[in-house]
Amino acid sequence: VRLGVEKVRLTGGEPLVRRELPRLVGLLGEIPGIADLTLTTNGSLLARHATALRDAGLKRVTVSLDALDDPTFQRMNDAQVPVARVLEGIEAAVATGIGPVKVNAVVKRGVNDHAVLDLAGHFRWTGHTVRFIEFMDVGHSNGWRLDEVVGADEIRARIDGVWPLEPVGPAYRGEVAQRYRYRDGAGEIGLIASVSQPFCGDCNRARLSADGKLYTCLFATSGHDLRT
Repeated sequence: VRLGVEKVRLTGGEPLVRRELPRLVGLLGEIPGIADLTLTTNGSLLARHATALRDAGLKRVTVSLDALDDPTFQRMNDAQVPVARVLEGIEAAVATGIGPVKVNAVVKRGVNDHAVLDLAGHFRWTGHTVRFIEFMDVGHSNGWRLDEVVGADEIRARIDGVWPLEPVGPAYRGEVAQRYRYRDGAGEIGLIASVSQPFCGDCNRARLSADGKLYTCLFATSGHDLRT
């Protein structure tokens, strides 16, 4: 924080399986200079922990939800939980005052690309923002193929064909999502074009791993050992 970091996001893996997570949130929230403290989760345990996280000082939450039907949703991730539990978690977050929620949906061709309009339609008029993310594999295994990627332009065109969209300027430099709002006032969506339109030139993020190493890129194979 003394070097200029103002935003901290707890992510994973799944952070809600970590013991004493509210305590960690509270310790981070006590650091002077952190303006935004948020969490990314699959939502399966969010209803159980939302109140404790709010009380500890969590400001915002992002929930990963790649489809609204159970078979597709479970095919896209390894958390064998029903969609209803994730939706319950979103509502619990809102009820406790952590909201509105950002919903992240990774789109993989032939697996869940049929769910794009379902997700957009479900969250219109709710105040929640769905961010559609081009499918990519991180790390250094990279077994994915470009033919599995549904480009952000294609996703935008599909939604715009049903509910017309107009662009919205970025909220800050380095924002990874391209923002669009519905012309009828139903809210907005985001498009994260990490494959077709890489945003490395404006990247302002670093990752601190669970074992205390700092990584400056999702594709990095080694990090700087801060703990030692």
